[in-house]
Amino acid sequence: MGATVTSKVLAILAAFDADHPQLTLTEVAKRSGLALSTAHRLVGELLAWQALGRGPDGRLRIGLRLWELGQLAPGKLQDVARPWLQDLFAATGENVHLAVRDGLEVLYVDKVYGRRAVPIISRVGSRLPMHPTGVGKALLAHEPGWFVDAYLSRKLERPTSHTITEPGRLARELATVRAQGYALTYEEMTLGSCSAAAPILVDGRAIAAVGIVLSSRRARELPRLIDPLLKVATGVALAWDAAGG
Repeated sequence: MGATVTSKVLAILAAFDADHPQLTLTEVAKRSGLALSTAHRLVGELLAWQALGRGPDGRLRIGLRLWELGQLAPGKLQDVARPWLQDLFAATGENVHLAVRDGLEVLYVDKVYGRRAVPIISRVGSRLPMHPTGVGKALLAHEPGWFVDAYLSRKLERPTSHTITEPGRLARELATVRAQGYALTYEEMTLGSCSAAAPILVDGRAIAAVGIVLSSRRARELPRLIDPLLKVATGVALAWDAAGG
């Protein structure tokens, strides 16, 4: 049985992601696995409905209609956590983000940042590997043993020369994260950046993690950020529980 029209439309929409926010028609066809003629016809309909739009350079991007629909999706965690993230940013002046585990990756679901904070590659809606990121380590450390074993048995990505990819060493670091209640990274995901992150624990389960990123030139300042970070993680967990999460 051939692909349905719905599956083809979904393939077109799935061609866009955080790393590919704008695409040419040819790129859409290639990434969706559709014939160029089919992609052209369906893209035309999606443009008419404003599910897709065009940038100033003519490249395709997600349209306003889909953005409007996306705002209707449940966002209870973000709603509960956002005031705490804003407080943490106000107290530290550093980039603050909220992430959840999705499969073998972390999905960034919220972010508070300012012009003076160090640029970071994570964006709301983007995904990164778990082991090189602070939020990822905070989440991975609180997963069941079988999940951690399965994760460590994979060939682990190494974004920088500082990324820890040796299974034994990473397992020991995750044990430290569980014991101390927070994770630290030093240029493991991006050169020039370091981070601290804490899990948001509800009934012993990490439902999310909150992290702070700053320039590696200021790595010695990470210890002073741990206390406000842990307070915010606890505050979000209590607010989530009170909200019936």
